[in-house]
Amino acid sequence: MDSDIRRTSLAEQKLYDHLLDHVKNESPEQMIERFKTLFLEGSKYADSHIWSALEVLVTDKRAEEEFKFFLNRCCHILINRWQIQPHLQKAIPELVGLFENLHTYPMAYSRGARRLRQLVQLFLQTEQYLTLRRLSQVMEQASQEENNDSQAVGALIQRYPYLYEHCLLSEDSSYEHQQTVRQIRARIQRRFEVDLAGYITYQARCARAKLRQSPAVPPKIIQPVKNPTLLSEDELKIAVREFIGKVQGCYTYRDIAHSFLTHSSRTSLYKYFKDDLYEYLTASIDSSYGKRYFNDRLYKQIKNTLTLSDHQQLNEFLIVRTCSQLLNFLVVESAQRPNHYIFVDLITNLGATSTTGILLKVVLLCGKVKPSLEKRFSILFNHYESANRDGVPWLIRSLENINVALSVHFGSADLSCLNLYEFD
Repeated sequence: MDSDIRRTSLAEQKLYDHLLDHVKNESPEQMIERFKTLFLEGSKYADSHIWSALEVLVTDKRAEEEFKFFLNRCCHILINRWQIQPHLQKAIPELVGLFENLHTYPMAYSRGARRLRQLVQLFLQTEQYLTLRRLSQVMEQASQEENNDSQAVGALIQRYPYLYEHCLLSEDSSYEHQQTVRQIRARIQRRFEVDLAGYITYQARCARAKLRQSPAVPPKIIQPVKNPTLLSEDELKIAVREFIGKVQGCYTYRDIAHSFLTHSSRTSLYKYFKDDLYEYLTASIDSSYGKRYFNDRLYKQIKNTLTLSDHQQLNEFLIVRTCSQLLNFLVVESAQRPNHYIFVDLITNLGATSTTGILLKVVLLCGKVKPSLEKRFSILFNHYESANRDGVPWLIRSLENINVALSVHFGSADLSCLNLYEFD
């Protein structure tokens, strides 16, 4: 058994080294042809030693469980190299597109080639291939205008960088691939923040020009800036005012969270923190809706959280666990139990922007649960990935609102300094 494992490990490494050597020196077109010949056709490969190593892997008795990880790694050896060079990034969708045309490639009739084709077909049903397809969509759309031909929710993945680490990584993602996804995320996130800031500034300039317009002076021409979201102009104005402006008296969401945390630092027991947390959240919930049944559900959720710790001193661990479980309750629990009726009910009654505000209040209390919020939305995205976007407008509005809210409060661009009083 140990000798078999060693044999397959050596074969894997030989193939990895082979691809690493060639991707450094060959064009993407050459590498894509090489990849297709080796993995999808399984014949006429120039280096017989490499083909022999691949035969060792595909005929191994553990191949059905292990081959998907190996093939995924081979894809990412090429992808990781190409993504750091903008002029080569267009090759990534071309590489992934090879798998979509698998049935058109000729296949050799050797035992190894037939087994290889079977394993590649199984690969097309895996999480690894699904994440490859999503990454391909991100890279394809990042270099062009959004493809309006596709109405599927999944085609929108490029718009939401906060989903990338949950939708573009699989269980076996290498450190290098994780770094690749984080770099792509940072690049696209930054571009959205710049576009959002530019749009807000443009709207403010238009409003200012309108106020100062004189009948005797021709109106000043202002270069239009495109709305960077899928929200309507009015919806985006509401969202920007909500997440940047004052929401309770003269206080912003960040002000309110800071005040609550200051107060909580003087709270002795966890049970008192939970009471205060309930008041903190319900303060921004429309009373006519909250009093019907939501506030009662929320109270029970918070009250029944970590009850064995009620008489413990409040600490960071308890805050993190409480906020994480609260997000499960407010959005969706898990991929295995994707019930989200509470979230849909909130949006139906309060709207996507106000619902996002509630989630933002939780994350501003405890930044460590931001990945948990992103994970909740990735579960919803994956759940509706193949649905028509027109059938789930509430989800699209939610994804867009979260994108704006997270960019405002956690992005690298300081959007809070923009003159909102002119953004009308």
